[in-house]
Amino acid sequence: MRFCAFLFTALAVSAWPSRADAQIYAWRDANGTLVLSDRAIDAPTDVYTVAGAPRYVTTRPTEDLVENDRYEPLIQQHANRQALRPELVRAVIQVESGFNPRALSPKGAMGLMQLMPATAKQYAVANPYDPTANIEAGIKHLKALIDRFDSSLELALAAYNAGPGAVEKFNGVPPYRETRNYVTRILSLAGLK
Repeated sequence: MRFCAFLFTALAVSAWPSRADAQIYAWRDANGTLVLSDRAIDAPTDVYTVAGAPRYVTTRPTEDLVENDRYEPLIQQHANRQALRPELVRAVIQVESGFNPRALSPKGAMGLMQLMPATAKQYAVANPYDPTANIEAGIKHLKALIDRFDSSLELALAAYNAGPGAVEKFNGVPPYRETRNYVTRILSLAGLK
């Protein structure tokens, strides 16, 4: 009987929830929307520590190199077809989704290259979470933006992030911190800056 009481107490103590601290990062995106995250992305403006807060993870990047390498043949094939550097495509995927094919942004961008619904429709992508269709359409879209902005990678990447209208409105990379950081980060990851 005494052993049962000890066993019950040990199980209860081990199952008792423990307090955990979490940090919340907050910043405003290109449209002025407040974004909250459990990790720092693009130099957030504020960091808050919340004692006892549970940790929730959304759109986790895939850090397994074997998993990332699974997409390499698709990246090579479609980048070559569009005469784009595979390093550029890899950098876009890393920044956009962290190589997570199930990524979904708060604004509705989907998959590895974070296709917006209108972009997916434009390139006849039935399933934007299908890596093959997503990478092919994302690369075609990136190539179209590079052509539209006279081969300027900076302007094409800014348009990929903030939309071509924003680039045209400001006649250059928009003055949005998110977009400027996005362009710099991709060019750096791709070894182009």
